[in-house]
Amino acid sequence: MVGYLSKRLKAFGYAFNGIALLFKESAHAKIHALAIIVVTAAGLYLNIDWQDWRPLLLCFILVLGLEALNSALEYSLDLLHPEQHPLVKKAKDTAAGAVLIAAIGSIIMAILVFKPYLMA
Repeated sequence: MVGYLSKRLKAFGYAFNGIALLFKESAHAKIHALAIIVVTAAGLYLNIDWQDWRPLLLCFILVLGLEALNSALEYSLDLLHPEQHPLVKKAKDTAAGAVLIAAIGSIIMAILVFKPYLMA
């Protein structure tokens, strides 16, 4: 049981290292984090209802999670195929597109959440 718990704790350490690496090396993750800070500050300033925080939090998680997966895919593909290859480019572009879809959806969600507060 102790060995199992030790392995689980190490796994959390690896995950936190990955999060730190994401923010250290990914300019886009830093931009997303800045957007989260701005949206959070606006939500606090406008005193939005706790129920309106739920879709915003989901968007925060989705965008950062996809950004992390995109970075992991890019690291893996760069290792497996360091030279230029059209299929590697397609994979990287598609993964980046997934992040962009989530980011655009998050902007739309923020507009829907904040509009009633700004109109009041």
